[in-house]
Parts: sequence; C-alpha cells; structure tokens
Amino acid sequence: MCLPLFRRLRRILPGLLLASAGLLSSCETSRRQSFPEVSSPVNDPTKTEQRQLEATSKLVADIAEGKTQYSIPRDQLTHNFIREFADGTVVDKVMIRKVQERPKDAPVYYLVGLGLKDGMFRGMAIPLRKSSDNSLYLSSNTERYILEGVGCTFCFFNFQGNKIVGTTCEENTGGSSCDLTVKDNNTFFR
Repeated sequence: MCLPLFRRLRRILPGLLLASAGLLSSCETSRRQSFPEVSSPVNDPTKTEQRQLEATSKLVADIAEGKTQYSIPRDQLTHNFIREFADGTVVDKVMIRKVQERPKDAPVYYLVGLGLKDGMFRGMAIPLRKSSDNSLYLSSNTERYILEGVGCTFCFFNFQGNKIVGTTCEENTGGSSCDLTVKDNNTFFR
C-alpha cells in the first residue's frame, strides 16, 4: 500500500521542487531605502565615535586628570573575571593598568584580574579601547591574555611596545613556570 504512494511522490517531487525554485527566484530579495537606518549629528565627531564604541563595547572607566574612575563597581568586575575564567579561579584583585613603553607612545590600557586556582597564581588581562573623551571601553571581540603559574607565587606580563608578548615568574626555583594563553575574544559582559 505504501509502495504505490511512494512511486507517485517520486514522480511528482522533482516537478514540485522545480516549480518552487522558479517561484522563489521571481521574488525580489533586495530593497532600496532612501534614508539611513541610523543617523548621527555631523557636527560632533566625539558623540559619533562614542555611539559607535557603545554599539560594540561597554564603558568600563574614565580617565580624568590622570586618575581612573570606574563606571562599573569593582565587585561586579571581580565576578565577571571569575565567570570568564570558568574553571574555579577565585579573583581577588581587579585593576586597570596603563602600559606605555615611551612617553611619546600612545598608552594602552588593560583591565586585569588576579587570583588563585588550587593555590596557583592566575591572571587575565583584556585590552581596553580608549575614546577621544578618555573613556575606556571593553569590546567582546577583544582578545584576552591568561596567565597560569605553576610553582610561581606571582607572574608578570612581559610587554613589547604596548602588547603582551610573554610572561615572567617572580621567583624561578627551577621547576616553576608561568604559561600564557591568548584567546581571540571574551564573554566578559554577556
């Protein structure tokens, strides 16, 4: 009983597929719009830049008179670092660090979280983007640098220019090491 039905479907199925493909190809798939979807004032480039950063990033802090003013409470940043590690690391120190190899170089800012996992040192640094109004933003497509100490009581990030390129163990007693892992993005603010 099922076999004759299957044979009939097998005969008409190619025709149905061909007809539906013809109908779909005749539909218009693009529209022209005569107005932009997002408008911004032309006279204030700072506001435009800030809006673009906020669309892909989250404001973390402002730099005012050389001092860092956090826009997000540090306990929330600590919690977000713990969630970002996602391996039982307990973060107990969060800071923003300015890196500038030479005075004429533009500084780079990093959001840094430090802590321990099973008694071993752990650290994470995420670069921040600085806007023209001295606001610091963290973007989800920014890489994160993760330190894992084995036998080291403290590990340091090594820099070349303003970029993290390696690590150093505070006290190298022979079997100690600090391993650096770089991940392409982050989920710091979900």
